[in-house]
Amino acid sequence: MKRLQCLTIILFVLSSFPLWAQNKDIRFVPESYSVGVIEQGDVRHIVLKGVNTTSKTIVLESVMSQNTGSSNFKHPSVIKPNETITIEFDLNTSYMEGAFNHSIVLVDTTGAFYTTTIEGDVQSPVFFSEKMFDAGYYKAREKREWTFYVWSTDKKTRPDIELDSIAAKSFSATYKSVMLNIDKLDQIKEGGKVPALKVTLKTKGIPRDGIALKQKSLRHIVAFKSKAHPKATPEILIVGYWK
Repeated sequence: MKRLQCLTIILFVLSSFPLWAQNKDIRFVPESYSVGVIEQGDVRHIVLKGVNTTSKTIVLESVMSQNTGSSNFKHPSVIKPNETITIEFDLNTSYMEGAFNHSIVLVDTTGAFYTTTIEGDVQSPVFFSEKMFDAGYYKAREKREWTFYVWSTDKKTRPDIELDSIAAKSFSATYKSVMLNIDKLDQIKEGGKVPALKVTLKTKGIPRDGIALKQKSLRHIVAFKSKAHPKATPEILIVGYWK
């Protein structure tokens, strides 16, 4: 939940920048940096190259990402006219999944900001038949149960997932080995050729604490872990409304 809160704050800060401050005085080559396909949990060191295309000196105050996962930014403080610049940071994909397109934002001391993007595709080691579950109107500590299937992205090995330590405080899960037919993802059937797990997720009560106390909507992440992929964090999301 802290990740959701952090992302909300970042988006709010970026939306508060005046639109007139946006400009193309710093240009990056390429305009959108592609990292290709990355396994979930990998950390990549990203190096972006740009140039100050103006006749004025730009003094940078900060550099940030529009999304979570980027940290340890290194950037010059002063960029002279026509001077090339290098922006470096680490991209941690542990909490990312699927195709992404992140804006990297440079803010100068006048309040103007300059953007470039990085894009790629984070491949999770497992695939969930469902990623989002509706709890409806939910009273804190109510018992609930959901069933879904999980299989490895390679479709050859049975996943070894289990609840992570945080999720295990409020949830329990049972796992049954099955073989699936996944030719049609909206009509998954047992009895096929793909080794998988049938997961029954139970909770004696999702706690309402922290930021959830101030919200009417329920947004609770349930994370799993895998011994075969220790850096990955496959997740599902439970949604609903607090009673």
